[in-house]
Amino acid sequence: MKSIIIILVLAVLLTPQTSKKKVTFFAEDGLEITADLYVEKEEYPYILLFHQAESSRGEYNEIAIKLAKLRYNCLAVDLRAGNNSNYISNETAKKAREQRLNPSYLDAKQDIVAAIDYAYSLNQKEVILFGSSYSASLSILEGKDNPKVSAVIAFSPGEYFGDDLRMENEIDTFPKPLFVAGTQFEAPYIKEMLKNLPEESITFFEPESSMGEHGSKALWNENPEKDEYWLALLFFFNSIK
Repeated sequence: MKSIIIILVLAVLLTPQTSKKKVTFFAEDGLEITADLYVEKEEYPYILLFHQAESSRGEYNEIAIKLAKLRYNCLAVDLRAGNNSNYISNETAKKAREQRLNPSYLDAKQDIVAAIDYAYSLNQKEVILFGSSYSASLSILEGKDNPKVSAVIAFSPGEYFGDDLRMENEIDTFPKPLFVAGTQFEAPYIKEMLKNLPEESITFFEPESSMGEHGSKALWNENPEKDEYWLALLFFFNSIK
């Protein structure tokens, strides 16, 4: 099995780029959300990709293409709390500023809900949420009880919401597959935040060969330890197929 996974890792890391399509849909409060849609086959389930603070859907330029080769469609979403990444501007955040919404991290949760509804409408299949930093926490919060969500992948989740919400108080059960990754520095804090969950309900990864990278950047080509992260993630995908 491990040799098969290693072959898959190499295939993912060496796969050529594929085309993407920009789409828009609306959050409950009327804000227009911009996203990049990657479709391999109509019948494949969707992974919804959410960025970290001061970032955009461009955070997933490399990652989405690789995930699409694992028999998933992808939707990389501009959340209203963000800026730019990989020379791609966050169009949702720009619209939010133009409308003087002054959004918080928690306000972006409705963008995640809208993305779930949009992707589910495309083929009526449950989606996987993939969050980075603050959006990893939002993905755990929303994915926990949303019936349209089958699993959650959370890179560097944390207590990002101040006095407005404490993750530790909100997450005491998680009835779905949950993959959580963090740097060596972040790991103790993430484990403390999720201490109310049984260990068997979480697939937790922290790198052994280095301190690691914050958020989904751990999977970027420029990260020397990316293979370690990809291998752990591929084992998780294999477990939920």
